[in-house]
This record gives sequence, structure tokens and C-alpha cells, in this order.
Amino acid sequence: METHVALLGPQEIRTLAEALEVQPTKKLGQNFVHDPNTVRMIVAAAEITEEDHVIEVGPGLGSLTLALLDTAHQVTAVEIDPRLAAQLPITVAQRAAQVADRLTIIERDALKIQEQDIHQPTALVANLPYNVSVPVLLHLLRIFPSIRRVLVMVQAEVADRLAATPGSKIYGVPSVKAAFYGSVRRAGSIGKNVFWPAPKIESGLVRIDCFAPGESPWPVTEELRAQVFPIVDAAFAQRRKTLRSALKPLVGAEVLEAAGVDPSRRGETLGVEEYIRIALAQQAVEGGGDA
Repeated sequence: METHVALLGPQEIRTLAEALEVQPTKKLGQNFVHDPNTVRMIVAAAEITEEDHVIEVGPGLGSLTLALLDTAHQVTAVEIDPRLAAQLPITVAQRAAQVADRLTIIERDALKIQEQDIHQPTALVANLPYNVSVPVLLHLLRIFPSIRRVLVMVQAEVADRLAATPGSKIYGVPSVKAAFYGSVRRAGSIGKNVFWPAPKIESGLVRIDCFAPGESPWPVTEELRAQVFPIVDAAFAQRRKTLRSALKPLVGAEVLEAAGVDPSRRGETLGVEEYIRIALAQQAVEGGGDA
């Protein structure tokens, strides 16, 4: 069915911003996408279908929102700026009237969203505010296990870090924690010229295909996350330390031995599977059971 969604271009973005007296702020990480081809590409790369309930964080003036509404069953946009949150339904009514009822807006800090605020989202697609991109991503993955796909735009450096593999210099805490939820990969690069104002740095797309229930190599539960993530944090707190030293306050040598992990290794050499083995071994040792 044709929906006749009119996407926003550079002139419309500037006109909207002027009307709202909005000056994009570094504090909120605001850089507005003004290129219709870019938002179409993002929706396509996320493989959004008419079955999806999409969370969008930081919709801004609505460029990506309009493209998502053209395809998704439902879009919940989380916007912290009250002026932008108030304008978004007006823009959608004017430019996508046929699908305006698909949109829900929550005016809030994304880090304060709770599970009961959004019902069973299946995808997260967003141009994430650069200054809080990783915390927001991990928070939403944590509280919404129904999310199956993630396609987010972040700083290129952050995108590289999230998709990094063990042993590389940029592999770190975000790499391990994102991989806990699914398969992470770089999904493209975004130039500066598609934004207003143009940022000083390049942007990158990251895709996460989250593990489906029953198909996960480990239980993606809050209980396991709460065991694994402190171990990851400790292992990377001082990268030059061996696991024996870095994890000493949390786990003993017998736990690493039970997990089959050499205590002389460093944290950046371990994949998420090995961190999970350590957590499960710790649970077994402390509980007197088997890992």
C-alpha cells in the first residue's frame, strides 16, 4: 500500500529548526540528518518490515522517523528535547498523514526508559546521540529482550569499537557487552555532509542481530548479565594486567581453572564466550555445583 510519506530534505530541516528556534546542541548530541537517501538506506539496512515495532532514540526533526513510519507497523520515538517532541507529531501529520497513527512519542531521557514504557519492541533503529550512544544502546538491549535487530548510527570510532574482535587494540568493554546480546558488525559508513550541522567526525552504522530465544549460545538473561558484566569491567580496568591480577578481587584462580581460561592472559584476548564461562564457573564454585 502506498503511504505517500514526504521525507525531509535540507531546506525543510532548516525551515523547521528556524521555526522552532532550535539550535542543535553538542550537549544533547544533536546533528540532524537531512538526506532522504540516507534514511531510506538505514531503514533498508535494518530490514524493517510491516511486522516491526521500532524504537527510535533522538528522532530530532523527524527525518528517520518518517522513513520508519513508511515501513514499520509501529514506531516509538524517545525524545528528550520538549520542543522537538512537541513538533514531531505535527510534522508526521503534515507529511505522513496516512501512517500518523503508527507513531508514539515519549518525551524522556532514553536512559530512564523502563520496560513497561514500551510494549514488545522488535527493533532499535536510531541516529544515537553521540555522547551517550553506548550507554543508551546497552540500556535498551538490557530492558527489551524482545529486540531482534539493531541498526544504529554512531561515531565511526564507536562503531569500530562495538564491532571489534578479541585481540585488536580497539577491542574493549563495549565490544564484549554488545556481543553478549547478539552478532555485532559494522554495517556501513555515513559521511558528514548528510547532517546539519555537519559534525567534525565521521559516522558509522552498527548492526546487531540479537539472539532469538532458544537459539542463543548462552542464556541472555538479566541474571547472567549481572554476573558477566562486572567481570568484563574488572578485566579491562587495567588492560596491561593479567586476568590473575585484574580479576583477583572478584574471582580466584580456581574459577579461571574451572572455566578453562589461562590466568596469564589479558582481558582483551578473551571473547564474550570465555567471559561467560568464567561467570558460570564462579557461580558453580560459589554454589558448590558444576559449571
